[in-house]
Amino acid sequence: MSIKTLPAAGIRVLLVENIHPDAVASFEAVGAEVVSIERALDEDELIEQAAGVHLLGIRSKTNVTDRVLAELPDLLAIGAFCIGTNQIDVAAAQGRGVAVFNAPFSNTRSVVELALAEIIAMTRRLTEKDRGMHAGVWDKSATGLHEVRGRKLGIVGYGNIGTQLSVLAENLGMEVLFFDTADRLPLGNAKPLPTLESLLSQVDVVTLHVDGRKGNQDFFGDEQFALMKPGALFLNLSRGFVVDQEALRRRLESGHLSGAAIDVFPEEPKGRGDTFVSPLQGMPNVILTPHIGGSTEEAQQDIGRFVAGKLRDYTLHGSTSLSINFPQLATPEHEATRLVHIHRNTPGVLAAINGVLAEEKVNIDGQALGTRGDVGYVITDITARPTEQVVEALKRLPDTIRVRELKLG
Repeated sequence: MSIKTLPAAGIRVLLVENIHPDAVASFEAVGAEVVSIERALDEDELIEQAAGVHLLGIRSKTNVTDRVLAELPDLLAIGAFCIGTNQIDVAAAQGRGVAVFNAPFSNTRSVVELALAEIIAMTRRLTEKDRGMHAGVWDKSATGLHEVRGRKLGIVGYGNIGTQLSVLAENLGMEVLFFDTADRLPLGNAKPLPTLESLLSQVDVVTLHVDGRKGNQDFFGDEQFALMKPGALFLNLSRGFVVDQEALRRRLESGHLSGAAIDVFPEEPKGRGDTFVSPLQGMPNVILTPHIGGSTEEAQQDIGRFVAGKLRDYTLHGSTSLSINFPQLATPEHEATRLVHIHRNTPGVLAAINGVLAEEKVNIDGQALGTRGDVGYVITDITARPTEQVVEALKRLPDTIRVRELKLG
C-alpha cells in the first residue's frame, strides 16, 4: 500500500526554525498543508502561529510549554527535529494525548566530526595561527603545538555521540577514558571511570555530551574546572546551561586551561543574524560556534526525513514507533478502519472499549494495546466504518484522553 493513497488532506503542519525542505516535501507528498518559519518562536508567537495546527515541528530554541499545549487543542503530535527534547514539556504533552518524536541518531556523526575537528584545532592552536596570518603576522613556531596522538580524551556522557567519538578518537591514536552515570559498555579500548572527579584529573581533553535534563543545570562549574589538569582543553557540544561560562572564562584567563570549544550557550539568539553575546568572546584559542554541532546538510536532511516520517506515520497509521512519550506500537499495513484510543493508564479501559464496540455490533479485525507511564494506547482495526454514536461513546469513557478514526487503504 502506498503512503500516498492515505487521506492526509486537511492535515495542517507548522515547521519552525528552518527545518530541512525534505520534511516539507514529505508532508506535501501526502496532501498536508505546510507552513514553514525560519526562526524560533516565543510562547505567544507559537500559540498564534500554531492555532488549528495538527503537527508541529521545532528544533532546539522553540519551547513547547504546558501553556502552549493548552492553547492548541487540535495538536496531534510534536516533532523535535534534533536530538534533545528538553524544550518540550513531554509529560504535559502525554497527558493531553500529544505524541512526541525526535531524531536520536541522525546528527550523531556531524557532532562527532565537529568535536574531533575542534580538538585538533585547539591542540595545534590553529585559530590563533589563522588570526595572526590574517593580521599579517608570520608566526612559524612549534611552541605549544601538539599532536592528538597519545593524548588522553575524557568523554563525559557515553551515549550515542560519546561512543562514536570514542571509536574515532582511538583511530587517531588517543587514549579514551569516559564517565557516565549509567552503566555503559566500553567500545574498543575505552576505559570507564567510577567518578567524574577521577576522570578530570587524568585527561588532556574534556568533552561534555550529557543530556538536557533539569538535573544537569550548572553541572560543570568552577569546582570541576579546578580538578582538570593544567593546560587541558575543554569542549561543550551538549547543552548551554550545563556549564558556568564565567567560571570557564576565569580558568582560561588564568592559564589553567589552554583552550575551549563551545557550541551551545545558556541564552542563544532566536534567528540567524541576531546579536550574540558571551563572556568567552575575544579570547585566544577559544572556538565559538553558533550551535552547529548537528548542522550539516547531510544531518539536517536525514533529520528532516526521519522525523517527518515518524509524524506522518503516526498521523496516518497511528504508529508510535520511537515516540518518547507514548507506548511503542508499530502498526501493520491493513485495509480497514482504525480506531486509536488514547487514555489514562487505569485498569479496565480495554474491556470498556470492547464493551462499547460489542454493544454497537462492531466487529474487531485486530487489536493492540500498549502502556507507558500514565498513558495507554489502543489500536483497534474494524471491518466497517464506525457510526458517530460509536466514536462518541468511546470519547465518553471516563479515562479517555483522545479518540482518532483513521481510514486505511
